[in-house]
Amino acid sequence: MRLFKQLKWFFYREWRHYVGAIIILLLIALLQLIPPIMVGNIVDTVLLKSYNRLYIIYIIIIMVIIAVIAYWLRYAWRILLFGSAYKLAVELRNKLYYLLSNQSPEFYSNYRTGDLIARATNDVDRVVFAAGEGVLTLVDSLVIGCSVIFIMVLKIDWKLTILSLAPMPIMAFIINNDGKKLHQYFRIAQASFSLLNSRVQEDLTNIRMIKIFGIEQRQLQYFTNIAIDTSKKNMDVALIDSRFDPIIYLTIGLSNLLAVFGGSWLVINKQMTLGQLTSFIMYLGLMIWPMLALAWMFNIVERGSAAYTRINQMLNESYKIIDGKFNLPSYQGDIILKIKEFSYPKTNKIVLNNINYIIKAGSIIGICGPTGSGKSTLLALILRNFDLKHGKILYHNIPLYLLILNEWRNKLSVVNQNNFLFSDSIINNITLGRPNVNFNDVKKVTNIACIHKEIISLPNGYYTKVGERGMMLSGGQKQRIAIARSLLSDTADILILDDALSAVDTETENQILSNIHKWKKNKTLIIISHKLNSIKHADHILVFNNGSVIEQGTHSFLLKQSTWYKKIYHYQQLKVTLK
Repeated sequence: MRLFKQLKWFFYREWRHYVGAIIILLLIALLQLIPPIMVGNIVDTVLLKSYNRLYIIYIIIIMVIIAVIAYWLRYAWRILLFGSAYKLAVELRNKLYYLLSNQSPEFYSNYRTGDLIARATNDVDRVVFAAGEGVLTLVDSLVIGCSVIFIMVLKIDWKLTILSLAPMPIMAFIINNDGKKLHQYFRIAQASFSLLNSRVQEDLTNIRMIKIFGIEQRQLQYFTNIAIDTSKKNMDVALIDSRFDPIIYLTIGLSNLLAVFGGSWLVINKQMTLGQLTSFIMYLGLMIWPMLALAWMFNIVERGSAAYTRINQMLNESYKIIDGKFNLPSYQGDIILKIKEFSYPKTNKIVLNNINYIIKAGSIIGICGPTGSGKSTLLALILRNFDLKHGKILYHNIPLYLLILNEWRNKLSVVNQNNFLFSDSIINNITLGRPNVNFNDVKKVTNIACIHKEIISLPNGYYTKVGERGMMLSGGQKQRIAIARSLLSDTADILILDDALSAVDTETENQILSNIHKWKKNKTLIIISHKLNSIKHADHILVFNNGSVIEQGTHSFLLKQSTWYKKIYHYQQLKVTLK
């Protein structure tokens, strides 16, 4: 029952809907109490041979009217109750989406994608079902149950009522005990479902690689093992769940047996009429639903509570990147790097060390170095995916952590080596940041990225669907579409190419870079590349190794030094010549 405490903020806010639903339910309960009395009166009237047909028809008409009114009241009640519950679904999913879209990479290292999807879908559904159907069941069972008990005690016989309901405290104790176990087992089952969801998501995402390596059977075995484990954990839940119905039906059977025995004795001793006993048995029949509902409600609510605990665990995750409050000036500024040292969270290895440099506004900066030297880490810090503890990065002499995050990131346009394309048309992927842009502007940036001719050669041109993650396109085509998308940004003053041309041939790469140099106007251009030919026209080049800048200068200056840059450049040129 802890779910009602967990969701009290929601119930307080939506109290009008819930109170309205309860009032309607009270009316339904009162209406349901009338037919058994009428049936009892008919039985006694028939036994006394003092009935007339018009009276019986009159009673039947009233009972039909009551049934119709109760039907429409239940309809209105469910709209009120479930309408509020669906609002909870929208709110929880919005909160989760906001959380996921504003968390840092550190958060995603702690949660797998499949687990996040499971919490945002399956767990939310469980909570909403509990807030709707669970509350409905609880209130319905309590109102009808209490009303029936009250009328049985007041209008028929209190001793027979106590005798008939004697098994119920035992049932309540057993259900409560099993409900606690259900909560624990369901949390374990949901965690196992998240793992299964993650496995499916990872396998589908990497299906090409799985086929290339021919490991379908091995991956199938992994999936089967997780599926079997998930099935076992769900079976544990089902075993607890399966105890509820037998207990309920056994209690109902005992109650009816005691009612018949006790009622028969009272009728024989003329302390009760047969009509009253008939009414009593009908009222006892009305108690079947509250008792069944009680078990069902425990099941729903405990599942919902376990699911909400999992959702809350995620919602209570603190934001590692805190938004600043300073607005950015409208004009461009220098990026000042003052990095003493940086290590990724939960590691002690220093990834960047003693980096001091000013990236002048409107300049072209080349960054190179061996794999793992810290180039992409520097980009992550500029994007504010992580915050510096030792040192700072400034823009317009304002530390990045003081700037409004969205404003800062709107100043940046980044193209990574591995670019994500949505399962949509090419034009919708290009205009992602500017959906209402003029088509001529789209053609302009695709020409700069040397992809326009290839696009129009496709069956549907710019409206060709690229498939899941752009699977219908080659790696080079995806990179050039991503470059076109970044060039279309009208707010970015800083363009960053992070090995963005790795899948493009040398001739096309040179043409794209030449086009960008002509197009860039006053924008700052940062090119991170393993291909030194890509950065040889930069105003300044930084060479990284082991997290530090070991060389810097222009292309011609670095070639005069007997250093890593000169060695690798000549090696790459020789490699191109030998081809």
